[in-house]
Amino acid sequence: MMMNSILDYLDSLYPNPKCELIYNKDYELLIAIVMSAQTTDKRVNMVSPILFAKYPTLKLLSEASISDIAEIIKPIGTYRKKASFIKGIALKLVNDNFDRVPNDRKYLESLPGVGRKTVNVFLANIYNEDTIAVDTHVARVSKRLNLVLENDDVTIIEKKLMKKVPKDRWSKFHHQMVLFGRYKCKAIKPLCDDCKLRDICKYNKHKVR
Repeated sequence: MMMNSILDYLDSLYPNPKCELIYNKDYELLIAIVMSAQTTDKRVNMVSPILFAKYPTLKLLSEASISDIAEIIKPIGTYRKKASFIKGIALKLVNDNFDRVPNDRKYLESLPGVGRKTVNVFLANIYNEDTIAVDTHVARVSKRLNLVLENDDVTIIEKKLMKKVPKDRWSKFHHQMVLFGRYKCKAIKPLCDDCKLRDICKYNKHKVR
């Protein structure tokens, strides 16, 4: 079965996949995921330790000026908008008297800049929830491997993958697909030569032609 071949290969490459964002507290991960939109984890990891060292508590972060947050996170792009999101998240968590980010999807999606993908990544890593977060890597690899259709949006991709992948594998599969897309099945110049999924890969077939 094709899905089993994919899962086995991902297991051989990434037996213990982990989120590559640096964080020490639950809200730090949530904010780091928000910062990672349209940029790389590597860039986020350059600025997040500086931000959280200067504002080591949610209360202090909620009291920070947006301009100061923006100056710290400037290297990640769209930093003004993200700075506003960061302050908004901290402010809401403090005002709602949360000392721990709750395991509550509806509440999380009400936070500034937090969408379904962010919530899925957060819940998988902090609360060990079974989720599949669809980012650009997951979407690209899923399309290349014919797991979904080329025109499927992220919501449809998530639903299709949830049907194809065993539920107890969802979170692990997501992290494996991110790493696979980031380091091997890259958007530009993917490393196809020794990939064991070449035979089922749409990109490779097109390249061979």
